[in-house]
Amino acid sequence: MTVRIASGQGFWGDWLEAPVRQIEGGPVDYLMMDFLAEVTMSILQKQRSRDPALGYARDVVPLLARILPAVVERGIRVTTNAGGVNPDACAAAVAETARDLGLRGRLKIGVVTGDDILARLDDLLARGVTLADMDTGRPLSDIRDRVLSANAYLGSAPVVQALAEGAQVVITGRVTDTGLTLAPLVHAFGWSPEAWDLMAAGTIAGHIIECGAQASGGNYLAGWPTVPSLEDVGYPLVEAEPDGSFVVTKHPGTGGAVTVASVTEQLVYEMGDPRQYITPDGVADFTTVRLAQDGRDRVRVSGIRGRPATPYLKVSIAYAAGWKAVGTLVYAWPDAYAKAREADRVLRARLERLGLKFDEVLTEFVGVNATHGPLAGEPSPDLPEVQLRVGVRAGDRDGVERFTRELAPLILNGPPSVTGFAGGRPKVEQVVAYWPALVPKAEIRPAVRIVAA
Repeated sequence: MTVRIASGQGFWGDWLEAPVRQIEGGPVDYLMMDFLAEVTMSILQKQRSRDPALGYARDVVPLLARILPAVVERGIRVTTNAGGVNPDACAAAVAETARDLGLRGRLKIGVVTGDDILARLDDLLARGVTLADMDTGRPLSDIRDRVLSANAYLGSAPVVQALAEGAQVVITGRVTDTGLTLAPLVHAFGWSPEAWDLMAAGTIAGHIIECGAQASGGNYLAGWPTVPSLEDVGYPLVEAEPDGSFVVTKHPGTGGAVTVASVTEQLVYEMGDPRQYITPDGVADFTTVRLAQDGRDRVRVSGIRGRPATPYLKVSIAYAAGWKAVGTLVYAWPDAYAKAREADRVLRARLERLGLKFDEVLTEFVGVNATHGPLAGEPSPDLPEVQLRVGVRAGDRDGVERFTRELAPLILNGPPSVTGFAGGRPKVEQVVAYWPALVPKAEIRPAVRIVAA
């Protein structure tokens, strides 16, 4: 028995054609769509605070509208964390769309909740759950009044439950990226949640396809000059077996490339200690992974080992950390770099004269050293153009606002040959900082309910 799981989205903002192409391009059993990143949760929380009907990745509704008829007709099942901080509202919108498509009574939607612990923070703190920053050890009480969102990373278990209860589309909040792929495998193969090698294998399968085309030719450092038809890139699929081995591939006739190198690059993406890739479902040892080319655009993955899960869940907390603004000007040849440096010097001198204090002032010279910093060395004096990019950050919004009014005057009272200010005054934005913490699993109570279209 082989189970085919297709990756349809790697983040909120990914290619909206990808899920459609995955459904139409060949046989698949499951479609996985990952929408969430750490900062996404705080954005969605702010949206929900303004409108209780919002708080989810709204792209998912028109996207599903394009594929639901085929999903229902062919018995494909969809797992997605597009529910963000409001899975119930997301499910309601999808159900309404299904009814509009004439699918009333033909679609069951599973809703997974329980990850959002924002309203429970004070109770947890009062009972001695410190939610200390994993990097610094500081207690959450230090920034409690500035917290914007708090979501525990759920594992695959509630998604497995939703599938077992007949859900054809499962919409979750903050379920791990890997759990969206692992859950279908656990459900399809009947894996025990304590079969640690198998859980690790499913986790690694999920890790490989969670970022969409990054495993099948996109953002491919080792092979990018020779990747064929990138405009037609095929998103990755896994063809999984009950023993935990699987093949990474893509639909035939699509662009991109699935090679040992492309899969390896995705394996090491966001990797800390490769021996301890910790998820709610278990600990995967990436040093045991064996990759082998198994034909064109086919990479076989095997040998994976895992260890028992920890008694904790990671919590992603976002909090307000001041204000920022970033502005740019472009200086043209001759002496483009010298002009940009002089403009930066003048700007900083004027900010100092105004008595403005910032937590950080960051200057980048795009086209010179914004990517590689000091390693870039001295640029050629014949550079045709250089973009000056200056950003400031402070706890005081007023000071940041005043900075935005100091950039435009440089067009006429600074160095010559300047352009690139057509967008107007820089926008002041709230800085959202990330606070990683741990919470005992016993404190988190995932819930699953089924909604009929």
